[in-house]
Amino acid sequence: MTTLTAPGISATASALRRLYFVRFAFAIVWALVMFTTAEHLGPLARTLLVLYPLFDVGAAIVDARASRGTGSPALLYVNVAVSLLAAAGLVFAGADGIPAVLRVWGAWAVVAGLVQLAVGVTRRRMGGQWPMIISGGISVLAGGSFIAGAAADDPALTNAIGYAIPGAVFFLISAVRLGRAAKE
Repeated sequence: MTTLTAPGISATASALRRLYFVRFAFAIVWALVMFTTAEHLGPLARTLLVLYPLFDVGAAIVDARASRGTGSPALLYVNVAVSLLAAAGLVFAGADGIPAVLRVWGAWAVVAGLVQLAVGVTRRRMGGQWPMIISGGISVLAGGSFIAGAAADDPALTNAIGYAIPGAVFFLISAVRLGRAAKE
């Protein structure tokens, strides 16, 4: 894929590249820790479930600041709002049990995935965004499966781990692909 060499693209690509590497590392560590506690909805699992969208808030803010020179960060602020609502919803859903958590997590995954897909499409000329577009689409589908899974006889939090790991891989791929745009 060719990249655009406009003023600001290189700086934005470089900042996004660093952010995507951090997001990759966070998601992998989160998944590993969540794996140790996902059997039950205890205090650690509840904390981790709230932490994930809160980390997304911080990442979207960093992304919006880095992207000011290359386009409107409006969709990123939508993501901030959605992720804050998800974190708050997860605090309350955690008290109601795994099905409630999966419904909130699923709704967040659908909306955040749509936002990620839209942001990736608007940035596709920068390069390195196809993994983000694909990840956004997968997030929408995964969110639907979380919502449906909430009605299962024995709903499980382990699906959330399965959500974080592919997302981490897509951030890593995108970070690597942004290397070319960051150098131009």
